[in-house]
Amino acid sequence: MKFGLTINSFTWPGGGAAIGPTLARVVRIADDVGFDSIWVMDHFFQIRGLGPPEAPMLEGQTALGFMAAHSSRARLGLMVGGIPYRQPAVWIKAATTLDILSGGRAWLGLGAAWNEEESRALGIPFPPLGQRFDNLRDTLEMAHAMFAGGSGTGEGFEGRTTTATRLLNSPQSISRPRVPIMVGGGGEKRTLRLVARYADACNVFGDADTLRHKYAVLAEHCAAVGRPYDEIERTVLKSLDLERESTGHVVERWGELAEAGAQHIIFSVRGVTEPGRLEQIATDIFPRLR
Repeated sequence: MKFGLTINSFTWPGGGAAIGPTLARVVRIADDVGFDSIWVMDHFFQIRGLGPPEAPMLEGQTALGFMAAHSSRARLGLMVGGIPYRQPAVWIKAATTLDILSGGRAWLGLGAAWNEEESRALGIPFPPLGQRFDNLRDTLEMAHAMFAGGSGTGEGFEGRTTTATRLLNSPQSISRPRVPIMVGGGGEKRTLRLVARYADACNVFGDADTLRHKYAVLAEHCAAVGRPYDEIERTVLKSLDLERESTGHVVERWGELAEAGAQHIIFSVRGVTEPGRLEQIATDIFPRLR
């Protein structure tokens, strides 16, 4: 069992000037106490359910570079990148850059995106869903080609939404055979099919019964394309509030997710900046589940 911390809010004491030092401290502690991965969202406004749109939100790729400088062990990624926000080659180059500068600790997290409101508000093109999936598939195919190639001349690419003449990626990623790719979402007809063909990990939502069903669908897609199901890391996104739930109950609840097939629980923590909170999780929860 692996554990990841996702940081989905920056509404912290001290306002904007304190966000950098606070984020650095949280990342250092998470890295030191044994989190396997650390993530931030790829949004420009805060999302519904977590706060008003006006709440502080950092641009994800820039935040990951900062986080790389304040950690040494945990892998880093977006949970997950919104495909319309960057061109395919920019996604791949950004993931390669993070991997190089972090010493081989990057994830390339991607999804079809959903937050049309923030995109329209900021003038970011937000094409229809079908086109976003075409763009996602093009990006995944280009990623495989660019990570597989050396640092010399690359071949061109003709996709559904993207045409490229030279898939050059220099320097090449430290992570081999590529920066691991996560595709987020549990759509059974398109998303999980893309996971089976192109991804190294999936990320879905839900309880144990939902996960069991989604993973069974993923296994069917893997069989259809001739890929071993066990090659794909199965992750699930959760939240943790130790002010409302005992550590024993968390262990029981997350143990059920593991029994359903989850291998990597990625979760937000209420009060993540409070002294001792991450240490408590690492001491009281991680060993019992591992």
